[in-house]
Amino acid sequence: MLHISLAAETLWHVWGFAISNAYLTTFVVMALLIVLSYLATRKMSLIPSTGQLIAESIVGGLYDFFSAIAGKHIKQFFPIVASLFLFILAANWVGLLPGVGTIGFFRAPEAEVALGSKAEHVSEVAVVEDSHTPVVEDAHTVVGENDTVAPEATVTTKTPEAQGHGEKKFVPLLRGATADLNMTLALAIVSVIAMQYFGFMNLGSHYLSRFINFKDPIMFSVGLLELVSDISKIISFAFRLFGNIFAGEVLLAVMAFLMPFIVPLPFLMMELFVGLIQALVFSMLSTAFFAVAVSHGEGEVEHA
Repeated sequence: MLHISLAAETLWHVWGFAISNAYLTTFVVMALLIVLSYLATRKMSLIPSTGQLIAESIVGGLYDFFSAIAGKHIKQFFPIVASLFLFILAANWVGLLPGVGTIGFFRAPEAEVALGSKAEHVSEVAVVEDSHTPVVEDAHTVVGENDTVAPEATVTTKTPEAQGHGEKKFVPLLRGATADLNMTLALAIVSVIAMQYFGFMNLGSHYLSRFINFKDPIMFSVGLLELVSDISKIISFAFRLFGNIFAGEVLLAVMAFLMPFIVPLPFLMMELFVGLIQALVFSMLSTAFFAVAVSHGEGEVEHA
């Protein structure tokens, strides 16, 4: 059966905190990056091994690529923009692996309700086949209007399946991390906060004039627009990444459901390319915004 869910499904609760399948995939991606980084750098030498050579090529290529955007500030920006790129790329591609979104378990509706409310399993529903006796959600005790059970009343127990509500819901164990809006929103917030951090670190209190400027009405209006612009960047970052990755996963799921052999392969290759492009777009825009933040009134600060 085709399974498409806009929101990430909750797997279980740990100390009252909901663990979703997208959240679990996030830890898988982080563990993968940590292990690969360790294996590539555990034996650094002047004559690099194959793993070290690949790692140095990736890091060096990213450094040269982002330095064309960041300029002299590349040493400040590179750790975070490279981390954003590698994490988003890995998350996008891990979401395309076989088993992600397809391996999981079926959960009964009553278990879904219990998980959402952290309550016990919903008991079977008892129905009294008598027009004068109300329905009571207890399989052992049936209470009538006068706290007695009419002799002619018969008590039958119906499970949710018997009532037509027993269709089990498929819950995948893993889900693409960037196909969850919560993850892309978190990445967007990190990027925008880092922008403000670099601005204050390089320009000090003068950076506030980007948002609050009382020199004249025009500059004051421009400051308000800058504030709105930075807030809108969070929405833009989050929905751009989420929309592209989620749409790709839906496309692959539909194609695999309709024509499971051979036909989905071109779409899979396309989604690999889309995952790379989206990681580049997110990290490139972050670098450009960082550069704009630190260059605001930079000449004025140097002459002050």
